[in-house]
Amino acid sequence: MRKTTNHLADGRSIFYFDLDASAPRVKADQRNLADVTAAQGSMRYDLLTGDWVAIAGHRQQRIFHPNIDQCPLCPTNADRESEIPESDYSVVVFENRFPSFSQASSGSSITQTPSWGSEQVATGRCEVITYSPLHDVSLAQLNQAEMGLVISAWIDRSAELSQLTDVNYVFIFENRGAEVGVTLHHPHGQIYAYPFIPTYVEKLLSQAKEYRNLHQRSMLDDVVAKELLADERIIFQDNSWVAFVPHAARWPYEIQLHPLRNITSLTELNEREFESLAGFLPRLIKSLDNLFDSPLPYMAGWVQAPSNSPEAVVDSRLFFRLVSVQRSEAKLKYLAGSESLMGAWISDVLPEDAAGHIRTEFQKLAVS
Repeated sequence: MRKTTNHLADGRSIFYFDLDASAPRVKADQRNLADVTAAQGSMRYDLLTGDWVAIAGHRQQRIFHPNIDQCPLCPTNADRESEIPESDYSVVVFENRFPSFSQASSGSSITQTPSWGSEQVATGRCEVITYSPLHDVSLAQLNQAEMGLVISAWIDRSAELSQLTDVNYVFIFENRGAEVGVTLHHPHGQIYAYPFIPTYVEKLLSQAKEYRNLHQRSMLDDVVAKELLADERIIFQDNSWVAFVPHAARWPYEIQLHPLRNITSLTELNEREFESLAGFLPRLIKSLDNLFDSPLPYMAGWVQAPSNSPEAVVDSRLFFRLVSVQRSEAKLKYLAGSESLMGAWISDVLPEDAAGHIRTEFQKLAVS
């Protein structure tokens, strides 16, 4: 893999990832853009929950469902200048033009004693990762080498962003489908470098710490072992990974993907784990698309250890989560009062049934 670093017209960084060194990646961004430091949001402390809420009013100006000839993630051509100056590319990562968190005021750490009314700048970083120059593909259509390049970019950005002093968590994720609020349909994901540890991870680590104190074992290790033993929700397993629908799945279709080895970050993947992941992840996505003969809307992301928090590593374990709001061919799961207001989830699909449906489609692809 070769990585090339450049800058866009407003000073944002852009990184090209290629399988070989044949393309120089030296095209300059010719657009007339405002200085990137103008896009700076804030965070307000919610005393009721202990959460920091990002306030990013400038994101109202971001592009919304553009026509394909105005897509900002397609390569630049004679008729359109996009966020990517090159006329072709493999995988690209660049700083988000409308970030929820930015380094415009980096170096300011979160106050340790927030109270009602506490507010401060939203430090951190937001990046966009484009999987392909082709507008109408997805992870499901990538071959193993192309998927491997995406994983290489994930690893590179995890390593670099986790070293920033004002970053406490690096989250690599993808939203796909208008049903979950996607405004750009070009195949892409996002990377958020938060100045705090997100609520989901904080709660998971708290549970894991309590479990370790009680049982003297890793909670996530035991979850993987128990799912393997139960077997009924397993979708796929090889010598490196296991994919299953969790026992208490909240969403109609929900998958967790765990390495069999206890590692805490994408940066720790060995060659066998890397090659296996690159080989089966597109097939897994394709099996989900085949459930209802259309691209499944989903939200997916990697859970890994917090940055700059050595004490959290002992209870951390790398895994991938994918959840979908689609509950049948013509029905969506809406997060109504019980889920949105109370956080009390009610699932519409039996997890064992969901696992059986996905497993059947995954196995069909092995012989197709």
